[in-house]
Order: sequence, then C-alpha cells, then structure tokens
Amino acid sequence: MDKLVKYRAKRNFQITVEPKGKVGNTRSRTGTRLDAIFVVQRHHASRLHYDFRLEIDRTLKSWAIPKGPSLDPNDKRLAVHVEDHPLDYASFEGTIPAKQYGAGEVITWDRGTWRADGDAAAAYEAGKIKFELFGQKLRGHWTLVRTRLGAEQRVGSTAHHHENWLLIKERDVEAKPAAQYDITTALPDSVNQSATTNRPPATVAKERATTAKKAPKSALPASMQPQLATLAATAPNEDGWAYELKLDGYRLLTRLDGAGSIQAFTRNGLDWSKKLAGTVKALSTLGLKNCWLDGEIVVVDEDDRPSFQLLQNAFSSGQTQDIHYYLFDILFADGRDLRAQSWAARRVVLDALFAKNRNSLVGVTQVHTPPIKDLWKSVCHHGLEGLMGKRLDAPYQSGRRSAWIKLKCLQRQEFVIGGFTSPQGARTGFGALLLGVHENDTLRYVGRVGTGFDETRLAELHLSLKALKLKTAPFFNPPKSTASNPVHWVNPTLVAEVSFAGWTGTGSVRHAVFRGIRGDKPASQVIREVPQKVSAIAGKAAPVDQQGSVTTDSGVVVTHAHRVVDVSSGFTKLDVLRYYEKIAPHMLPHLMDRPVALLRVPENIAGEQFFQKHLGKYAMADALLLPDLDPGHAPLIALNREKAITRAAQMNVIEFHTWNATAKKMEHPDRLIFDLDPDPALPWKKVVEAAKLTRTLLQGLGLVSFLKTSGGNGLHVVVPLVRRHTWAASKAFAKAVSDHLAKTIPALFSAKMGAQNRVGKVFVDYLRNGRGSTTVCAFSVRARPGLGVSLPISWQQLEEIRASDEFNIMTVQSVLRKQKKDPWAGYEKSRQSLGEAIRALGAS
Repeated sequence: MDKLVKYRAKRNFQITVEPKGKVGNTRSRTGTRLDAIFVVQRHHASRLHYDFRLEIDRTLKSWAIPKGPSLDPNDKRLAVHVEDHPLDYASFEGTIPAKQYGAGEVITWDRGTWRADGDAAAAYEAGKIKFELFGQKLRGHWTLVRTRLGAEQRVGSTAHHHENWLLIKERDVEAKPAAQYDITTALPDSVNQSATTNRPPATVAKERATTAKKAPKSALPASMQPQLATLAATAPNEDGWAYELKLDGYRLLTRLDGAGSIQAFTRNGLDWSKKLAGTVKALSTLGLKNCWLDGEIVVVDEDDRPSFQLLQNAFSSGQTQDIHYYLFDILFADGRDLRAQSWAARRVVLDALFAKNRNSLVGVTQVHTPPIKDLWKSVCHHGLEGLMGKRLDAPYQSGRRSAWIKLKCLQRQEFVIGGFTSPQGARTGFGALLLGVHENDTLRYVGRVGTGFDETRLAELHLSLKALKLKTAPFFNPPKSTASNPVHWVNPTLVAEVSFAGWTGTGSVRHAVFRGIRGDKPASQVIREVPQKVSAIAGKAAPVDQQGSVTTDSGVVVTHAHRVVDVSSGFTKLDVLRYYEKIAPHMLPHLMDRPVALLRVPENIAGEQFFQKHLGKYAMADALLLPDLDPGHAPLIALNREKAITRAAQMNVIEFHTWNATAKKMEHPDRLIFDLDPDPALPWKKVVEAAKLTRTLLQGLGLVSFLKTSGGNGLHVVVPLVRRHTWAASKAFAKAVSDHLAKTIPALFSAKMGAQNRVGKVFVDYLRNGRGSTTVCAFSVRARPGLGVSLPISWQQLEEIRASDEFNIMTVQSVLRKQKKDPWAGYEKSRQSLGEAIRALGAS
C-alpha cells in the first residue's frame, strides 16, 4: 500500500510547490540509527501551528501541534496525528498557494536526527514512542503518546478523523519551566538562516550553481588520494565546525566517468570494483557522471549499528549485497574540480545531487551542528565508534589534516601483527597476536591481543599467519619467548584493528580486544595514534605527521613534534617547544650560571619521567658544563643560552629546576625560597592568605620578598640575598621562619613534611634551601595536567588570580603583554643580608 495516498489526495501538485514525493527506499524500522531524521515546520496556515515529523518506516510520520513544543515536562502539548509526508518534505520551506490545502507560509523551525528507545515502528503502532532528539533547537528525551480522544477535520464535503496524541518533554538537563522559557517565542526563526546543508530547494540550487561556477573545469583524474582525519582529544571550542557519525567500516572513493564506467578504490588505491559489484550497480542507477565521491562502506547489525566484524564476514563469504555506501564528500562533479571549495559548499552540491537519488545501498551521512554534547553521550552510550568533525571553510586536501578530526568513544586503532603465541588449554590456532607500531623506521612491540576471536576467525587467521612465518623477530624490542609460552614470528604485513582501554606508562596497550583484519591499510603506515590539540587554523594547515619533524623559527628541529604531551589539554611536544622558544629571553636570567635539574618526559606526562642533574650519557647541545662542583659525579649543567633552552625541550625536557646559588659562588646562596605547599583540598583563598602572612612576617624581619606561582598547587615566596651566608645558615633561618609560622598560626601552617601533616593546612617547605636542592625555575612548564607555568607575579596580582596553575603555555605571552612593568622589577637591587633578621627572629 502506498503510504502517501492521503498526502497526494489533498494536494494539487500543478499548483502547490510542495514535493510530490515518494515512499523512501528500504530503511531501518527500528529507529535506532542516527541518520533517521526529524523536522519541525512552523506552519502559518489558517491558524499558526507546528508540524512535528519523525522518519519511521520510509515516510515522515506527522503531528500538528497547535501551541508548538514545550521544554516543560508539565506541559502535555496536544499533537494531532495527520497523514504521512514524504521524506523530501523535510527540506520544504516556502508558501503554499491560497485555496490549496494548508495554504500559508512554512518555515523549517528545527531539524536534526532522532533515536527511538527500542523499535520505532512497533512503538508507533502501539501508540507510545519514547525517543531522543538531536536537533538545532530541540534536544534530549521526549515521549509521544496516543490518547483515546480524536478529532474530525473536513476537507470539502469529506470528514477525516484524526487521532490525538500528546508530546511530552522528559525530565533531563534540556528541560526548562515554561514560566522561565518558551522556546517557540525565544527562537522563532528558521534554522535555514544558519544551516549549511538541507536548505530550501531554491537556495540549494543557487548555492550549487555558485559553487560550480567557482570551481575550475578539469579532466577527471584517474586516481585520488583521500583526505585523512586527525585524532583529537576533544571537540573544538569554537564555531565553524560540523559533525557526522564516525562509521565503523572501510573508506571508499568512487570514480564515475562520462562513459558509464564506475570504479571503487580503497584509501590505499586498491581497486575493489569487482568485490563491490552491488555498490557499483547501485551507483549506476543514480545517473551520475564525471564525478569523484568519497565515503565509507558499512554493514549494520540487528541494532542498526555499523559492525566491522559483519563487514569482514561479508567479504569473507562473498555476500556483499548488504554493504551500504554512505557518502560524505564530493570532489569532482560535472567536469569541475570542487576540491578547492569549502566543505560546506561541497556538501551543498552533494546533498543536492542525492536529494532525489538516494537508494537502498547508497546514501549520504547526516550532518550535525554544535552543540554536540548530548549527541556525543548518545553515540558512546549506544556503542558507536564516535564522531567526525569537519571545518566548514576547509578545502579538500589529500593527506592527514587538522581540518578533519575524529573523536572516538573508545581507544581503537590499527596495529601491525609481528607474531603470535601458542594456544593454551582448549584453545586452537594461536593464543594471542603480538602487536607493533612503526617508530623511527623500526617496528616497536606494544603488547598483545588474545580476545575477540571466534573459532572460525582463529582458524582462518592461523592459516594466514603460518604462511608468513619468520625465524627472527621483526620488532626491535621483542617480547621473550619461553619454553612454556613460545613465540612465533611472522612477516609484519597483516594489520589488525584493535580496541583497548589505554596505554601503560611503558607504552603497551591495556585490555586489548581484536576487531578484525584491515585489508585496506598498508602495514608500513601504521603508527601509534595520539590525540592532537585541535588548532583554530583553517583547513589549509600543513599535514599532521606524528612521526615527522618540524623546524622552528630558531632553527631547532623538533622530532615527533605532534606527539601529545598532555592528553587533558591536547598540548603537543611542538607546543611546549614553541612556548620555550618565545619565553627564553624572559627565562634565561633565572637560569644563567645556575646548576639545573631537568625533568624529562619521553612520552607524555602520564608516563615515565626522570630527572637529569649531570651530563652523564644524556648529553645535550649548548649546555654549559660545571665540573668539580659535585664531587664524585659527572659535571653539573647550566643553560646560559636561549637556544640551550629550546634544545633541552627538544630532548623532552618539560621542567627546569634550579639551585639557589650560581656557579661562581656555589657555597653562598643568593636567595631563599619558601615553597608554600597546600593540602590540595584547601581553598585557594587560604593559600593566598598564607602567602600574605609569610610576607608580613618577612617584612617584620626587615626582608623584601617576591612572589611567583608554582604552576601546580602552591606559591613560592622568594627572598633575594647577598652572597655572604653559608648553605647551613640560610637553611637554618628558613626552618626558623617555617617553625615560627606553624607555631604562631597552627590552624593554617605546618612545618612538617607529609600529607598527613598538612591536612587543611599549608606546609612551609624550607627544605628547598639546602645545598643541591632545587626549585622549579621561573617560567618553567610543569609536567602536570594542563601544563601550568611557574610565573613571577606581583603581590598586587595575587588578588586577581584564582589558582597557581592558572597560567599555561598558551596564556603566559598574553599575560606578559598586558603587564605594564616587570612584577620583579628591582629584584637585583633588593639583595639583602640575613644578619638582622636572624637576630630578630631569635629574639622573638
């Protein structure tokens, strides 16, 4: 039965501009797929109302809501069920002519995608649909429920009975009391005023023509290299991005020439046209010519989730008729090269081409606009892989680019198989696969995966592995092979897709699960993926090469420049080095002639860290050697050149710690440092109070002090000294100050080390003042989440800051530009003796 009979019977399509439409191609009945659309149209007919439409079973099920949707769960809005509408009605916007059914203006008030809780078609028939909306205005959880009451509507002499339903907002974070907020009043306009896709037909046609006119004519290339996405830690906190569902399948580019030839290529350029005969045939029915299309092939499971395992099974069995091709980009169209056009412009062309050409095997991805918080939660909750983010203004450029990002719900990537272990117990085939990634032209062993296989896959994969056996390990750091658990090496050509819980500090995968073999990706390109910090630059940025080098303005070559150092912020090694490159002129006076201790972080701050105080085996260019200052050890190090700072950062140095004396007068410290180290749970205002009280005490002793943040939790109070006192004398005085504060104000201060001694207090750490002890240098980065910086500040600035780690590598330069004068101006002229202070403190 044609579901649109009633719809067509009410309209004269010789007069009305509404789409005649047809029942959509076979789509999921469950409503769980994220490309099922919904639309709300504001319809100013004889009476203003809102038409609420959900895609269910190949049409738009429709309800007329007189008062419009409400975000208040207490408002049960009447929703009169009306005839089904065609899917392409979702893009209709215009004026229905006078004397026609529904005459009046129609605008697209909201649109997006939706997901039912369970089977949408069954819920619709039962009269109660619980669902979640991902719209530009409406989001969160809702319910549509049928009532026992009905309504009659007359069209001419014919009476039509309509069911009455209720649209109810569920109680969640999107709910708002009606007395405080009416969304239809607050947001009355069409979403098409800012939308980038699915615009009204006239607008789409105009934009498509404009894009085609801008694009140069070009012969259709014989091959095409795809644009690749950068793994990102978080979504960009800025406008100008759109998002699509990240599909769990194989990348596929298709070439359709003017002679009717269609070819399908993997991301690596393999011709899979014969393997994908069904996809090629489906494309041939669309009447497209002279174009290159980009998308992903998937097979969905019974819950309509893309399943990589089912896709692999389809290829293994030769049953590829259920493979779907979802398109997300068009690179050439009608003999014109679109790659230099923006992503938004290309999507207009793609959506226009497929508005009437979608079939059961070929479609386009659904685009979502920010905010994506609820969409992201739902994607991860339903076990989907994640989202793809794309800059609206970015051209299409082959290679890995920051204009496209991937956001993953779980850690998952490809690994090279370099060996396997023997099976244990009742297991057949093999025990576990040995995994590796390429690093500096070598293959590094990163762990094993022994789960995620069924018996069929174990047997098939074991046959493939036996044909690739090697006598020697392909890894530069192979795991040990023992008699009880022998290891078998293989030629590292197979690529496995693996999900895992995370990385250990030593660089191994945790809790790995096998997902499948990647026949579309070469083993030589497999490296460790690390989330990148998404830059605000446009899509013309240089390709991201996680293993490659970048030369900075000062000429320092940064290796592994895009390795993420801090996952919480996404800051990379290159970000750290560029910070030190810019801050070096400010930092150098605090380093000059002082022995340093360098905290090195080979991977990221969550992994291995170690201090280097002596030259030893870790030599570095431009470092000044200080022999004979630490008897029995290799020379101490000083950094007396700006380039020495950046070269140290290239060698993975994050923190710079300095002594309280210079090499020329090593036995006489030139400063005291009181490290105010608070209980992490202590309110910041208490830390500020502790600093002020410390300063007041020092002032009472006749001493001038300066202040800097630690970049962590506390503050450093610094007292410049003349080079006259011994280490023992200065440390003894610092201890006396600490003891005095703890004795005088025991509720706030502690003079004893240990977390148990500073609960609710601030530990006044005087131990920084012994010979060989160090304190983090001014302007040094801290190897802590957020990469805070130890920044010199004035005592007046203390009232303005909210935390010791408020300043980080991206904000310090801005702070310095705003400062009218150096907060430590006069530091050198303030050098002072402790003589009077020692006597005064002793007298007290």
